[in-house]
Amino acid sequence: MDNNQRTDTPADTGFLPDFCNLRTILAVVVIAELLVFVLVLAQPPGVDRWHALSLYTLYVQWIALGCAVALCLSRSWLAGMRPHKAGVIAWLMVLAITTVVAWLAWTLVLTERGDDPAGFVLRSLGIAALVSALALRYFYLQQDWRRRIEGASAARVQALQARIRPHFLFNSLNTIASMIRARPEQAETAVEDLADLFRASLESGDRLARLGDEIQLAEGYLHMEQLRLGERLVVEWQIAALPVDAALPPLTLQPLLENAVYHGVEPRRDGGTIRILGQCQDQTLMICVDNPLPAPERDGVSQGGLGMAQANVAERLRHAFGTTAELLTATDAERYRVCLHLPYRQVGAGTQGRSDGESDAHPHRG
Repeated sequence: MDNNQRTDTPADTGFLPDFCNLRTILAVVVIAELLVFVLVLAQPPGVDRWHALSLYTLYVQWIALGCAVALCLSRSWLAGMRPHKAGVIAWLMVLAITTVVAWLAWTLVLTERGDDPAGFVLRSLGIAALVSALALRYFYLQQDWRRRIEGASAARVQALQARIRPHFLFNSLNTIASMIRARPEQAETAVEDLADLFRASLESGDRLARLGDEIQLAEGYLHMEQLRLGERLVVEWQIAALPVDAALPPLTLQPLLENAVYHGVEPRRDGGTIRILGQCQDQTLMICVDNPLPAPERDGVSQGGLGMAQANVAERLRHAFGTTAELLTATDAERYRVCLHLPYRQVGAGTQGRSDGESDAHPHRG
């Protein structure tokens, strides 16, 4: 798979459903049988309804399945057309198949009954034209509604991403500013790290990122913070079990680590240790960021301010993975932990990231 392709958005195949899918075919069969029931109930008194039910079922299902097969075979062709043109052609295909099946039914079954062939075919065409027109209109409106929902959701994610980037940039600039006079060489190194980090964040766009790239971005951020905090900040990585080609929204780990630094380690006089834990079980990833809690009575620092970034990350996870992803938090007497649970989906192996052979637990690079 191309590394630049989103894994959670299917290819655009027009407004028609996939008639090659068994669930769609089953829906067609059920809808056709409901139409049969309506036609049988509309028969005048004295007609053998069980006999009519069997004949109508055979007749209508042949038309329905024939149309499904034709739309399945022409799916890719119709998908390349404008919606209105594809709808008209699909409607004409349904009428053509109805005409053929109706003529064969009259020739093979109804000839001896003396029915008028033209009248029988026209009645069949009238019903097929009305039902198929309503179905195609429904498919079009459903697709239009889905596009509007997806567009609004994508705009919301872009807004969330836009809120994360300036927040990240301003905090990083404050970090560099605090080092310029006392440690100019380290400040220069931090500027280089910031350039790499911000370039990576801008390149992410609205596509899913590789976990390996997110880890590399997080390492750069923590390196910059360690230049500022020195030995007060210790980082341990325990993520060897995580697949580096897993997909997740860009800038997912960095805001959580920023919370851990600013609300967990920095307020403490003696600093603390941040642990990044990860495992993969049953095609589900669990990534946790664990940091110490400040002690208000000793350090005089509030523990608030953790909500915005976590809510941002949680909403982007829901947009990317739906209800299969969640963000959970837990607090005990001394530490705070936030955990991400998300399904394992591959983005691709085209981008270099962290290798699985790296140390299971190690202090942050310095």
